[in-house]
Amino acid sequence: MKYLLSEIARICGGAFSGSDRAVSEVVTDSRCCGWEGEPLFVAMRGRNHDSHVFLAEMYGRGVRAFLVECEPEAGALPPECGFVRVDDALAALQRLAARHREGFRGTVVGITGSNGKTVVKEWIAQAVPPGVKLFRSPRSYNSQLGVALSLLMIVGDEEVALIEAGISEPGEMERLERMIRPDTVIFTSIGDAHQEHFASLGQKIDEKLLLARRAHRIIHHGAYPQLAEAVAFRYGDKLLCDAAACPVEGLPFTDAASVRNAQLVCAFCAAMGYSAPDLRRLQPVAMRLEVKDGIHDSILVDDAYNADINSLSIALDYLHGVAAGRPTTLVLSDIPQSGLMPDELYGRVAQLVAASGVGRVVGIGPEICRHAALFTCPAVFYRSTDEYLPHLDREAVAGRAILLKGSRASRFERIGRLLERKSHTTVLEVDLDAMIHNLNYFRAKLRPGVRLVAMVKAGSYGAGDFEVAQMLRHQGVHWLAVAFADEGVLLRERGITMPVVVLNADEGSFDAMVPARLEPEIYNFRSLRNFAAACARYGERHYPIHLKLDTGMHRLGFGEEELDALCRELPQLESVRVASVFSHLNCSDMPERDDYTRAQIARFDRMSRRIAEALPYPVLRHTANSAAIERFPEAQFDMCRLGLGLYGFGFSHNDGLRPVSSLRTRIVQLRRLPEGETVGYGCAGVLSRDSVVATVPVGYADGLDRHLGCGRWAMRVGGRPAPIVGRVCMDSCMIDVTDVPDVREGDEAVVFSAVPGNDLETMARVLDTIPYEIMTSVSGRVKRIYLQEQ
Repeated sequence: MKYLLSEIARICGGAFSGSDRAVSEVVTDSRCCGWEGEPLFVAMRGRNHDSHVFLAEMYGRGVRAFLVECEPEAGALPPECGFVRVDDALAALQRLAARHREGFRGTVVGITGSNGKTVVKEWIAQAVPPGVKLFRSPRSYNSQLGVALSLLMIVGDEEVALIEAGISEPGEMERLERMIRPDTVIFTSIGDAHQEHFASLGQKIDEKLLLARRAHRIIHHGAYPQLAEAVAFRYGDKLLCDAAACPVEGLPFTDAASVRNAQLVCAFCAAMGYSAPDLRRLQPVAMRLEVKDGIHDSILVDDAYNADINSLSIALDYLHGVAAGRPTTLVLSDIPQSGLMPDELYGRVAQLVAASGVGRVVGIGPEICRHAALFTCPAVFYRSTDEYLPHLDREAVAGRAILLKGSRASRFERIGRLLERKSHTTVLEVDLDAMIHNLNYFRAKLRPGVRLVAMVKAGSYGAGDFEVAQMLRHQGVHWLAVAFADEGVLLRERGITMPVVVLNADEGSFDAMVPARLEPEIYNFRSLRNFAAACARYGERHYPIHLKLDTGMHRLGFGEEELDALCRELPQLESVRVASVFSHLNCSDMPERDDYTRAQIARFDRMSRRIAEALPYPVLRHTANSAAIERFPEAQFDMCRLGLGLYGFGFSHNDGLRPVSSLRTRIVQLRRLPEGETVGYGCAGVLSRDSVVATVPVGYADGLDRHLGCGRWAMRVGGRPAPIVGRVCMDSCMIDVTDVPDVREGDEAVVFSAVPGNDLETMARVLDTIPYEIMTSVSGRVKRIYLQEQ
């Protein structure tokens, strides 16, 4: 794209002022670490954010063009800046994207469906003939903002542009269609995903069909009859193609979803007049970035199967986000099928790398080697992964944040295996996108201006510490809360600088807390006086503390009878300052105790108000936890604490929340055993039939409760239940895979996940416990892998 600000103002219906700057790309995230051309920073206001506060920061980083909803005060930015002021920045950006699409003369393909959008898009990119210049939206840029950004990335000389379109509620597709205006539409599937805002599947189908109202051609799959019938009824006058008849010889995947996705790819190639694709060449699609702990205190961002220039920019931003001040390294392969001449491609890559401030580049591949001179930062180059591996030493890794960004042909998974800190086959996958979804679910229930504390104690309920904390910081959470000082110190050592409350602050930890700027919960006069004394020793004045009130749980906190003395003493303490006053609603998830909870809320209001009135400065008040956010809006006060809800569990089952964790392992051995044979310790597992029994390396030392043995719990293998046979051992257990067709050693076994029947709520019922007891029981020796779409 290339527009003057005055042009953008005319297109968007905005008011132009200042210098008429030319812009060539759009930045909407103030954390963006670099750009290739002249950026336009788009400032938006939402319920829980206002990016106008970053205008001066973005100016300091070289931005001179701004699209805003309110202009800064006169003189706040120099006259060399230019502004376009609009009422709604997102709507303005969408109008600009629609105009940019109007100027595109290639074929625009809109891809929508409940599942499979990204896979079909990426497989088409793999399947088209080499000479076809193709643009595809990066990763899952399929939202109202993502589609606009994708369209504005189109250079204009491409033959085909593949644009994903995703919706979650009525009214969204109409806005997407106005931007995309596709020539061809591919409907990948229809199902229950994102169903919560639709009255029926039929309503969702009608909404998705809006994408095709101006298209000439529609490709769909007959495996979804309700969708096929609706397409035929609504668009019988268009070119319709049912992909179900397309052959898939040589496809290296056998699951039904992959077969259907491959048939859609074949149908698209046929419709475009391309030769039939060689399905043997299709590679699995890496859907999301993975963040892992690396050797020698490094952090590994694994994007090893995704090499294109648009996703490189996104991945570099993510790298800098997780680095938290660490030096950074980019390991980059050749970028195939870009549609650009090599000189232009690697010139743009080098410019992007320089602008992002990457500390070191490792280039791997013959093409990037030929363009080594374009890179200005410290860099080394190797013609192949095999040539690089012997040079991978401690100095190149220690303490760094490392991004692996490679094509499948580069085989970067070998580098990843050497860099990962833990090699345990069993892993806990943590879905950061699901966590963000849950965060926004609860945020939508808060009054404007109410702040959030996120509970990350016990390693974020077993999900891990730094990666979760870093994500929450990026999402604008105001405070983090940990149980013990050691947890807070670890966050500080990993680069987390946001406010952290320590809920179980004891006198022995005060000398560690003050240098680390950790804020204690103060629950009695002894802790108050001792912490005030510790702050005085360090020369601190007005150090923030958080007062705990006992409103009925009788665990920790000042009682109401102590308030007179507390209100007299607090104003006299120069070394500390009350940041917040809070309590805990211990029955907010129990409807049968609502009268008790309302009495607690009233008691907290009365007690906390007395303290606030006794102090010469404002304090925050908070008592609502996850359940109270949903059930007691009167308990929101100034701030709320989000704990279990953040990780996907409500006070009762809630389909609006998404579980964030799944525990996965792999089959290491299979054996066939006859009926009557026994399995495991104590011969506790007795086979009632001839069976295929698999051994998986997960046991009670990993957090798999022993009470789940002898058939009380079933893992999932190949989508089928696989009950545990016999007792759970310390490091392994055995499962019955007799009913799993074509089972092999190395196949994945899912211990728990979001799948109904395999989920933590069901496991908790089996164990007569609560989900977060299970979550926090997953051993530290189990490797955590963090997944996030970018």
